[in-house]
Amino acid sequence: MDAARTAGLLTTAQAADALAGALRAGLDPEACPRRSSVSAPGGELLLMPAASGAYAGVKIAGVAPGNPARGLPRITGSFLLLDGPTLRPLALLDGAALTALRTPAVSALALRYLTGPGRPLRLVLFGAGPQAYGHLEAVLELRELAEAVVVARDPGRAGELAAHARTLGVPARTGTPEDVAGADLVLCCTSAREPLFDGRLVAPGAVVVAVGSHEPDARETDTALVRRAAVYVESRAAALREAGDLLIPEAEGAIGPGHISGTLAELVAGGNSPGGRPGCPQLFKSVGMAWEDLAVAVAIYHAAGANGET
Repeated sequence: MDAARTAGLLTTAQAADALAGALRAGLDPEACPRRSSVSAPGGELLLMPAASGAYAGVKIAGVAPGNPARGLPRITGSFLLLDGPTLRPLALLDGAALTALRTPAVSALALRYLTGPGRPLRLVLFGAGPQAYGHLEAVLELRELAEAVVVARDPGRAGELAAHARTLGVPARTGTPEDVAGADLVLCCTSAREPLFDGRLVAPGAVVVAVGSHEPDARETDTALVRRAAVYVESRAAALREAGDLLIPEAEGAIGPGHISGTLAELVAGGNSPGGRPGCPQLFKSVGMAWEDLAVAVAIYHAAGANGET
């Protein structure tokens, strides 16, 4: 399946349902194989295998930081879906399109539990690439927005995303990192290696989602936010291997390994009431995991069969 077919068969909400279904069926993210990484001339080559139930699969992804300057996507690759009992190949999906769907779906699933019903949300969105667009649309499937403020290194691209948000019926503008002080929801979808904003500005009860990195020495949020936030992750083991947002504050002595409040599986199982903990900020830190790619790929495969495309 090329990028258009891979991206066009599921909404973000449907992909989030697939993730929740996998967790409710007993998939344990803590047992998911760790990501393998190999340095390559253009960046980093990632190998992400997973197996669960009737299916197995592997994503081979490239992360090429220089590609956007060439007019090419930063994330490349393919996902091979296999029949679990026989390991016969079933489908080959565009890896970048799968990632562009899976990552907002993971965030959307967490936000179902961390944001409760109520007034429209004020959003601050860091980044102006594919993940920023995907997360904006994922949030709009979930909640109404009172305003969207886009913050990005490139003012032109920030303006383009704000204009796109306005076409979706959202009052939107470009802004600065200080706008987080008025936000109900902050989405970090960047390739930044240093904190994007002052975590002391984030209001109690606000939710921050950070998806931009999976490296121990890179982070989008600062120690001040992490120290005062209730922190949720996809997997404790994966976060404590790869999430610089948590590992750097731990190395500084600001938090301990028990600082994580909960996991995505625990949220889905009912470990947190809708709306989360209003007395402090809430941070959902995602590093991206192979089981998520597998769950969404299986849902895409089923959707393609239902539409007569397989």
